[in-house]
Amino acid sequence: MRTLVFWSLIAFITGLSVPAIVLAAHSPTGKFVYQPLPKPGEKISLDASTYFTYGFTKRPKLGLPIMKVEIFNRDGKRDTSYIVSGDADMPSMRGAHSTGFKVFSISATGLYLLPVSITMPGDWEIKFTFVKKGKAVFRGAYLFSI
Repeated sequence: MRTLVFWSLIAFITGLSVPAIVLAAHSPTGKFVYQPLPKPGEKISLDASTYFTYGFTKRPKLGLPIMKVEIFNRDGKRDTSYIVSGDADMPSMRGAHSTGFKVFSISATGLYLLPVSITMPGDWEIKFTFVKKGKAVFRGAYLFSI
């Protein structure tokens, strides 16, 4: 809720609109169900005609490893019509190391990329939200250890 209020205030001051990802990814309660994701590299359906894969570009370690998401249609062509956001945090210290939801950048080749701030060893979780046409269509979580 605080994020929505923040972006609404920024939009009011600057005259810009509130980013669709903020409106679609957060609710007044802030509670969503995130589907546990299979291991990186596996195909995960978004809908009847698209799927995605995810994984780090290199083995994650302390610092800023890059999380990569690729979205494909059933013909194997890349789909960049989604807005993908991610939040990294340590489940054992929820909120203490949260990066907050950040929108993935889309590369020239159609890869969704997000640097993830990993600040200490331990168990980590990345929550993904996929938005299309202003609606969150999929939420998933990936647990890993450093």
